[in-house]
Amino acid sequence: MTTARTATPSTARAINDRLALDLLLERGPLTASELRTLTGLSRPTVADLLERLQRGGLVAPAGESAQLRRGPNARLYALVADRAHLAGIDVRSTGVSLVVADLAGRTLATAELAAEADDADLPERAVKALLAAAEEAGARELHTVAVGIPGLVDPATGELNNSGKLPRWHAGLLEALRSRPGTDVILENEVNLAGIAEHRIGAASDRDDFALLWLGLGVGASVVLGGRLRRGASGGAGEIGFLPVPGAVGLPSATGCEGGFHSLVSGAAICALGRRRGLAVPEGGVLAAAAALVAAAVAGGAEEFLEELAGRIALGVSAVTVVLDPGCVVLGGELGRAGGPVLAARVERQLAALGPIRTEVRAGRAGGGAVLAGAVLTAGDAVRRELFGGAEA
Repeated sequence: MTTARTATPSTARAINDRLALDLLLERGPLTASELRTLTGLSRPTVADLLERLQRGGLVAPAGESAQLRRGPNARLYALVADRAHLAGIDVRSTGVSLVVADLAGRTLATAELAAEADDADLPERAVKALLAAAEEAGARELHTVAVGIPGLVDPATGELNNSGKLPRWHAGLLEALRSRPGTDVILENEVNLAGIAEHRIGAASDRDDFALLWLGLGVGASVVLGGRLRRGASGGAGEIGFLPVPGAVGLPSATGCEGGFHSLVSGAAICALGRRRGLAVPEGGVLAAAAALVAAAVAGGAEEFLEELAGRIALGVSAVTVVLDPGCVVLGGELGRAGGPVLAARVERQLAALGPIRTEVRAGRAGGGAVLAGAVLTAGDAVRRELFGGAEA
């Protein structure tokens, strides 16, 4: 049972309001009696807070309870989900995906745009697509937009360290979004957002400590310790592609990770491994081909390929475990999803042979939209902090 903390009257009211709003967000419509039971608050206190939240436009009556009881059914109260709207954006080198959601995090509209590296018109097209999605969702304005993007995001300034490797339109898109009046823009590394999604709604929802290993065109990681995302001093925590590991083609450098762990588990490296093992590598883009190759290997029992791939992944995971001891590692990204529990089990077994720290390896469950899901969760947290006030969730 959740209980309110002792505080000054005004602070206590804010904390109680936040408790009630969080419960309505998590559980859906509740009666006053249910709120009293869940919060431990008195009948007059719950009545006062419901009246206060209704005046503020955050809560409204939502019908009556269907429970069988003597007398009239109890009135239900619900969060006013359209009190504010938010958006999540996943920015890749090949294009942009976006979703508009309400205060409860429900998806209302989506859009996708393909892009080329020199696509100068992409920022304008993306903003138009965002506004069209907002209009479709019935949103007069967007309170907060969270953007997931490759690269280092400085935790102190929120600025992107491009390092010269991202398409030029990335910076133009951020500038265009930030020029919109009345909308807050949150910038975050895309693997960190995927880690937030796995922690809140995915494979690590029962863990306070874990690391997500993102296996896609490249490789990255996000780290959650003590229930909090850890970004590092410069936002560089999780840049595991630069990790020097045995078997790599050389050493990484300040300007490239081609000699590090990246060279063993990138999409291109996995396609090359498949060819060396005599497997048919599908035609098409590198990432799609690598994902299809891994999925086919799992389905067809390509033992040697899967064992070598698991061994390569275990090298990088081992470095994470001996430094951080997260207890759990989640394999995400397009290639982690393609490998699923079969690849995760193989990595866990090989990892156990590389060191004394016992670590569970799980397949990611947040799905292909993990970055967008994390962006919506992040934007929603920011909106609720402002609208709900009170204590942190």
